[in-house]
Amino acid sequence: MQGEILVPVAFLFAMVAIIKIISDNRLRQKAIDKGLVDEKTKHLFSNNFVLQPLSSFKWGLILVGIGAALFIGNISDLHEELVFGLMFIFAGAGLLIYYYLANQELKKAREK
Repeated sequence: MQGEILVPVAFLFAMVAIIKIISDNRLRQKAIDKGLVDEKTKHLFSNNFVLQPLSSFKWGLILVGIGAALFIGNISDLHEELVFGLMFIFAGAGLLIYYYLANQELKKAREK
């Protein structure tokens, strides 16, 4: 009985959170476009920020790492605890790869 109520309520909260995030972003963009914020804040929310394109790459690396851990755990019939450990190890490795690549991009941007 609780599961029947919990899932729709969780879905409702997720939808409200998504709508709030989108509306806050649009409000920030309109404030920036009208010039209601200073240069420092404008730089933070601009679309030309250096690491913004790498954000999708970061999440891709994390999800590929988790998927690889699940795949390896499924093929080799590992215990659930080992599969969770592999998920964290591979996701962490993805974050380390992202950190290295993001530093390289920041160095390139600073040289310009």
